[in-house]
Amino acid sequence: QAVKGINHQELSDSVGSRRNDEDASTEAGEGADEWTLSKTLLKPPDQLELTEAELKEEVTRILTANNPHAPQNIVRYSFKERAYKAISYVDQLAIHFSLDGNLLLRDSDEGRRQSAKIGLEPEVEEAEVKEEGSKEDIPAASAEEAGEGEEPPPHSMKEQKLTNQFNFCERASQTFNDPVRERACQMEPPPRATFSATANQWEIYDAYVEELQKLEKSKEKEKQKPLVAKKEDKLRGRKLTSLESQSDDVTKVTKAAKIVERMVNQNTFDDLAQDFKYFEDPADEYRDQEGTLLPLWKFQYDKAKRLAVTAICWNPRYKDLFAVGHGSYDFMKQSRGMLLLYTMKNPSFPEYIFSSESGIMCLDIHNDHPYLLAVGFYDGNVAIYNLKKLHSQPGYKSSAKSGKHTDPVWQVKWQKDDLDNNLNFFSISSDGRIVSWTLVKNELVHSDVIKLSVEGTTMEGPEGLQLQTIGCGTSFDFHKKIDYLFLVGTEEGKIYKCSKSYSSQFLDTFDAHHMAVDAVSWNPYHMKVFISCSSDWTVKIWDHTIKTPMFIFDLNSAVGDIAWAPYSSTVFAAVTTDGKVRGFILTGRGLRNLMRAVPSPSHGIPSTLSWVFSGCARSAWGILLWGPNSVLGISNCSSH
Repeated sequence: QAVKGINHQELSDSVGSRRNDEDASTEAGEGADEWTLSKTLLKPPDQLELTEAELKEEVTRILTANNPHAPQNIVRYSFKERAYKAISYVDQLAIHFSLDGNLLLRDSDEGRRQSAKIGLEPEVEEAEVKEEGSKEDIPAASAEEAGEGEEPPPHSMKEQKLTNQFNFCERASQTFNDPVRERACQMEPPPRATFSATANQWEIYDAYVEELQKLEKSKEKEKQKPLVAKKEDKLRGRKLTSLESQSDDVTKVTKAAKIVERMVNQNTFDDLAQDFKYFEDPADEYRDQEGTLLPLWKFQYDKAKRLAVTAICWNPRYKDLFAVGHGSYDFMKQSRGMLLLYTMKNPSFPEYIFSSESGIMCLDIHNDHPYLLAVGFYDGNVAIYNLKKLHSQPGYKSSAKSGKHTDPVWQVKWQKDDLDNNLNFFSISSDGRIVSWTLVKNELVHSDVIKLSVEGTTMEGPEGLQLQTIGCGTSFDFHKKIDYLFLVGTEEGKIYKCSKSYSSQFLDTFDAHHMAVDAVSWNPYHMKVFISCSSDWTVKIWDHTIKTPMFIFDLNSAVGDIAWAPYSSTVFAAVTTDGKVRGFILTGRGLRNLMRAVPSPSHGIPSTLSWVFSGCARSAWGILLWGPNSVLGISNCSSH
């Protein structure tokens, strides 16, 4: 708005005259002639004196609605952009005084509710309104009705009911209590008797003879029964007692037959047992840092002839028991699979036999529950077999509905129980996923631990989408001491050091091999060392804190698997695709400080004896004995 200039001189004169007029009006009662007196103008000493031109000059003033006290540099944190951003809009509203009214309109809904609450009726309110307009008519009318000598009746008006806020009453209710009844019963205690006897070999024999005589007498009585009674017995069916006796007889015969079978096998393979116990190769004296591997037992099952050996695992508690998985690596010739469990006491026939619709590619036995076997299949499913149950189907199995891998499962590994004491294991597949499977009640619950991806292969897809190449996992191994640390080998030749706690990134990456990494394994004694093998013919030993390998071995053939010795930190074995098993013993002054041989306690056969288990694509697998004089260099054996 534009406000014109004001004559300050005239303004001061008018103000002074107005004040004098007010003073004169207040004193008009004292004297009527005082207002005619002359008035003196009081001029402030610091008043600015302007010329006539300056007084007539127009001054433009612009009024704005901005708050001068509002801050101009407000900064707030943006969670979307993850940075502090300045706010351009500032609230210019300034409230100097605020007062909420308490008056309500009578005709409004809230006014009616308020009137009903305090007990006022609308008729009374109308009477009050009329009373203000005709105060004089009401007394006259009442006086006429009352007549002479009578007082007019008072105005009839309902008294307003006021509630006392301090008056209150307590209310309570009591429920009915069920009557208590006591009931008791008394019974006679069972009779007691003191019994004592001795059990020895001849008394047990006499008891069996008496039992046999009773059975013969009962058979003679059945023969002497009439034909009618026999027909009635046939109609009724067999008795339960006869069924129970037959089942007991079968179990007794089965146990005895198993013992006899093991005795026959021990005598049949006595020469192998003697070699296993006393073998010593005299030719070791003439070999320069080279040893031998002696083939011992050979295991073969007729129904698994056309299936390849894909996985072998020792039982951690029963040292003579091991499991073998059968399947096929040929993509075009996929067929059924088999899971066999053998014992060293009977090399001729498996103890347990399980068949599956898809080929078995890997397996693992639980350390604390040796009767539970985790199995991975070629079709991407996983399952758990329970050796305590007699049926041949797995107790737990994944499916396409509940969740599974989309590519073959190459390795499974049992883990420690979770916080809820549920069994769980990990699996790795070519679909780039490492999955944790948990046994919850009667089902397998899965969750992705980490997804493998190839670095530097991001491509732009349609509509600007970022497409990343998925890595194909082939093997993994978990650290023996650090629970969350594990290694992952891929088909691209890389080894990733991962953690269970971080699923979005890797702890470290090793450019290990030029072809697929077939196996990785932590050293059981040296916590920083691990070994890897690949199809590029090499075996490498690493320190996980160093990016370059410490040792490299070229075996002139694709290496399928490796394993550290359980009794030494410097002994390991490797299997190549040309059917050879090679054993290595690392020695030398430079290695003594790095890898030290530590003997394991003698609590089982595989822990104390130097032998190697190997399998081939012809469904045959066997045990190779490590020569006692093989202490240096390399041991070669063409076993298949």
